[in-house]
Amino acid sequence: MAQPAWQDDPEPLALDTAPVPEYGTGSLADLLPTLAAGQGVPGFEQRIAGLAPADRNCVFLIDGLGWEQIKAHPDEAPYLHSLLGTSRGNTGRPITAGFPATTATSLASVGTGLPPGEHGLPGYTARNPDTGELMNQLRWKPWTDPHAWQPYPTVFQLADRDGVHTAQVSSPTFEHTPLTKIALSGGSFLGRLSGEDRMDLAADQLAAGDRSLVYTYYSDVDGKGHRFGVDSDAWRGQLMYVDRLVQRLAEQLPPRAALYVTADHGMIDIPFDEQSRIDFDEDWELRAGVALLGGEGRARHVYAVPGAQADVLTCWREVLGEQFWVASREEAVAAGWFGPRIDERVHGRIGDVVAAARDDVVITASRREPHESAMVGMHGSMTEVEQLVPLLEVRS
Repeated sequence: MAQPAWQDDPEPLALDTAPVPEYGTGSLADLLPTLAAGQGVPGFEQRIAGLAPADRNCVFLIDGLGWEQIKAHPDEAPYLHSLLGTSRGNTGRPITAGFPATTATSLASVGTGLPPGEHGLPGYTARNPDTGELMNQLRWKPWTDPHAWQPYPTVFQLADRDGVHTAQVSSPTFEHTPLTKIALSGGSFLGRLSGEDRMDLAADQLAAGDRSLVYTYYSDVDGKGHRFGVDSDAWRGQLMYVDRLVQRLAEQLPPRAALYVTADHGMIDIPFDEQSRIDFDEDWELRAGVALLGGEGRARHVYAVPGAQADVLTCWREVLGEQFWVASREEAVAAGWFGPRIDERVHGRIGDVVAAARDDVVITASRREPHESAMVGMHGSMTEVEQLVPLLEVRS
């Protein structure tokens, strides 16, 4: 006699159902190598099909503005929406951020042209195997030698050495940060406070060389999304503003130039209820055997006390497996979540257990992460709303 449905043990999500990023053909890590190859910089090849070479390339990265958000807001972003068909070499398709879909990881992927398993920034926070401490890779705390943490040259540095006029135009706040040094350095850093000034200066820098590679950045769409959510008037106001910025830059492109508009991740609003926000600090089952909790709410690195790895994996799979893809480090690596190759120095930074949300749910930590736990908008995992980012194109 068959068991009643209510007695059936729920099956955890199969790991092969997780939509792994398109490393090597269509991820953020593939953008700058493709552009540099088109400019004739040695050592690079075209990875993203369909991107025609240009002598002058500008990448405008809008923090937090995923593909699904642009599609859903044609009224607030009419210019961006009109460019959707140009994305990814006029295929009308997005590219993928990489896992986890979070700023530090994505910016490192953009600047180095490497997936997370190689550049070594595998999340918002990750364990430093040398010290046993959690390392915040966005704020760079506690202090760690940046070039030991991420030793590879950036695409900007390699392009600059080959004679390409290279510049980053961003907020002055970011000029001397460790993340900028290891992910975006090379050529000139030019700080401007207002978005309009950044657009105007980026256009000037693009025209300053026969071959140019210019990067510019805007962060407030992400900030408003975290604080108020992507369903808020404050977020929509930022979207309207950045839509005008993109058009302002596009209308100033010099000859033989291409502008690419992309993002580091999308975002999803998470309700404030017990079903949607699972508090690690209040859940004895999830805490059992855990030495450190890393990552962020929708993409967790879980570091077990010695000898407890198997038990922690079993517990997290039993408690969360219907809503999260829950993998051991070895399973996540084998599945290619962090890229096709993992550097030896990076292996121990990945959690003994990695949990990536499929459903609209987060694992908060109300006591140890009060600021992050209070956010409305979240990101990090491999769902379409977080993972898919635009690659909109305008040519002069």
